[in-house]
Amino acid sequence: MPTSTNNQATSFRGVRTSKFRHVYGQAMRKERCYENVPITRSAHDSNCCAVNPKFIAVVTETAGGGSFVVIPLEKTGRLDFTTGRVVGHSGPVLDVKWNPFNDNVIASCSEDTTIKIWYIPDNGLNANLKDWLVDLHGHRRRVAYLEWHPTAENILASAGLDHLIIIWNISHGEAVTVIDSHHDVIYSMSFNREGNLLATTCKDKKLRILDPRSGKTVSEGSCHVGSRATKVLYLGDSGQLFTTGFSRNSNREYALWSQQNLNEPLRRETIDSSSGVLFPFYDHDTRMIYVAGKGDGNIRFFEVVSESPWIHYLGQFLSGFPQRGLGFMPKRGCDTSQCEVYRFYKLHITRNICEPISMIVPRKSDSFQADLYPDTVAPTPAMSAEEWISGKNKPPVLLSMRSGLKVTYKPVRLEHVDKKLSLSERNNEKKFAFIAQENIVDYRPLELRGNDLKAVKTTSNLGTKFLNSNNNLNTYNFWGTRSASQINLKTQPFSQKKEPLSPRTLKPLVPSFLSTEKDLHKMDTPKSELELRRAYMAQREELKVLKGHLILKDKRIKELEEELRVTRDPLSRDSSEC
Repeated sequence: MPTSTNNQATSFRGVRTSKFRHVYGQAMRKERCYENVPITRSAHDSNCCAVNPKFIAVVTETAGGGSFVVIPLEKTGRLDFTTGRVVGHSGPVLDVKWNPFNDNVIASCSEDTTIKIWYIPDNGLNANLKDWLVDLHGHRRRVAYLEWHPTAENILASAGLDHLIIIWNISHGEAVTVIDSHHDVIYSMSFNREGNLLATTCKDKKLRILDPRSGKTVSEGSCHVGSRATKVLYLGDSGQLFTTGFSRNSNREYALWSQQNLNEPLRRETIDSSSGVLFPFYDHDTRMIYVAGKGDGNIRFFEVVSESPWIHYLGQFLSGFPQRGLGFMPKRGCDTSQCEVYRFYKLHITRNICEPISMIVPRKSDSFQADLYPDTVAPTPAMSAEEWISGKNKPPVLLSMRSGLKVTYKPVRLEHVDKKLSLSERNNEKKFAFIAQENIVDYRPLELRGNDLKAVKTTSNLGTKFLNSNNNLNTYNFWGTRSASQINLKTQPFSQKKEPLSPRTLKPLVPSFLSTEKDLHKMDTPKSELELRRAYMAQREELKVLKGHLILKDKRIKELEEELRVTRDPLSRDSSEC
């Protein structure tokens, strides 16, 4: 009898210790949801939603062409039907992804075979946005999926139904690598933590690991044998891959693989027998995997460990409303005061609602929980695109969640010299800030103004200043920019001293990409359709701004004339009475 007891005690290992055993999901209240969002009804297997600490982007249903809506994160509640959308695509939008290093830049792909990069102002869109920053052409059929490089700036991967994966350097608008290793439809792709490997799944039921620089296949193996879509996710820097798919009997299942051996998975488990495609999400800081199915109402979550059985089931978030897609917030946008370790944005199928769902670890203390929030990925690139192309590998830059950044603000401008997508910490709208100042009109008789009219109109009179500065600006060629609001001018505030306007005063208005006067003579006329289009768009934006300010000036003149008339009337009556 004692022997039997000892055997039972030896075989019983007790409850596994984990600080994530009691993680639970909490849906936000109705007032913190986004209502009246015209969510797309497309059957394409993408999340249809992208989130960062500033904005949420949702692919919308459109009659003709393609569009998506961008909502500032704090503007919850019912969406106004006049809200501006991004409408530059001529076909339905299939995927959107925010730039991990600039919260104002988003990439989109469409059935029109193009990929476009957009800049979103800090306050969102007040009207429909049609002007893109970069337009990428290279796929022969519709582009299905996008993926930003995790450590290199301005590197973007795209997968199309032409069975190609193209690695783009968007700062130059050109393809770095074209990968043609696939012979059927590509279902998903995922970079590892350093971005030197790219994992893909394909309709030919193969799991591949590729070198994104050379396009060569590092290794490949048979994945899930079912006929429906499979998804893959690189588990950070662990050298493991997590896939979801279907078995031969059409049961949904997941598998864990080592990148060293794709012939046999480390673990394969059946989940259920539903028909919706499963989407995996991974949190490297907590080593938790979230699995959500299209058309399901629940989200399952697992914990990854470094020994067999490798994956432990933790629980699930249950809901009575099925989901069309899920967006997720980067870790730097989570609420540490609520012990929030992950946040989803759920797109409902039956209602036009986007519902935030927080995954929370219950803790009694309100203080910062250092064990839940190790240093996470920062919105700062570890290297430039040129460094990555040359063969360098670097781990991502990290920041502390205790005092780390929540958002980034990096306005974008396009330089003409090397057509480089660059970042600036300046507010580019200061270029025309002086125009908004009050215009001082001189109503004195001509005989009192003096012979030298220009000497009287000093820098405080913005009429002469605006005319001179506008003529000075028009002598330069701005066709290398997208619009007038994106030209980075090294301006300095005008002095309040009344001194005549001179060429020396106007010299700082020269754009940053024209460093010397010699560069002015090197500027050529547009030589391509793209450059001509940029010149036209820049001039059109400038004309809009100038027309608006002219209207304001005319209005101010009328107000001053009315004030003068009111002032003169009492004086005329007094003189007549006398």
